[in-house]
Amino acid sequence: MSDALYDLTLVVPCYNEADNIPLFYKTATECFEQAGVGIEIVFVNDGSQDGTAQLLRRVVESARGKHAVQAIDFSRNFGKEAAMLAGLREATGDYLVLMDADLQHPPTLLPRMYRILRDSGGALDLCGARRRGRAGEGKIRACLSRGFYKVWNSLTGMETASGEGDFRMMRRCVADAILQLGESNRYTKGIFAYVGFRTSWIEYENVARSIGESKWNLRGLLRNAAQGIFAFSDAPLKIAGPLGTGLVFLSVLTLLLPQTQHAIICLPLLLSGLQLLVLQAIGSYLARAYWEIKQRPVYIVRERGAQERRNS
Repeated sequence: MSDALYDLTLVVPCYNEADNIPLFYKTATECFEQAGVGIEIVFVNDGSQDGTAQLLRRVVESARGKHAVQAIDFSRNFGKEAAMLAGLREATGDYLVLMDADLQHPPTLLPRMYRILRDSGGALDLCGARRRGRAGEGKIRACLSRGFYKVWNSLTGMETASGEGDFRMMRRCVADAILQLGESNRYTKGIFAYVGFRTSWIEYENVARSIGESKWNLRGLLRNAAQGIFAFSDAPLKIAGPLGTGLVFLSVLTLLLPQTQHAIICLPLLLSGLQLLVLQAIGSYLARAYWEIKQRPVYIVRERGAQERRNS
């Protein structure tokens, strides 16, 4: 028999989501009011600059009934990956959910996901929600996203489809496996692929944010994509061999061809550029090793608020 305090824990990273939190909280709790499921919500305020921290304090103080609320307030913005890790560490439920506060991860899907896992009799460990379409996203961003997943799958040998995000419900054993991975440079989508487990997917229509703007700009998305590749693939480190072989072949070919003075002039520049690309790949790994060796905390909690547990 599980000794978990609650049936289900929602882990909700927040960055400047003061406008969305009231509706999210109302919708999420109402989904389980009649189901007899006790839920816990762990909000992680990732250094918001609006009124998110103050609002979460009020939510914690006003929480009533079967549902409990925790609010973890970071000392600054450490990023979504750190916020998800903090929430998983604090969660006490038998089942755990990662989801956003902006309602693009619909809380109305939660009861269905919960039934799928509960009624599987242990045959399933994860239930993920996969977006169908990319409404509300620009064409360039959608194209880059689809291309990234193809590249990531090819380089890592693991499978992640476009539309598979962080919105997933998992059994406690999955969360425990994720928490065993101690790296500080985290890429949660890749971690899900790495730990495996038996997963069922449901699809939902992607919708634009009802309030506010996405916190992800193109620069942030590209940085996240690079993190995903460098965290789970050593393929960039292996390009030096094929490039070297190709350059030797090109050099020999250049010497055999007539009127190659222009090619010979450009060849040193080509070699230098390729060397810099290889060094960049090596440097990216060395930089990550540098940060891991420091063993700095992934996040720092400034304060923590929690509703007192009440006896039913």
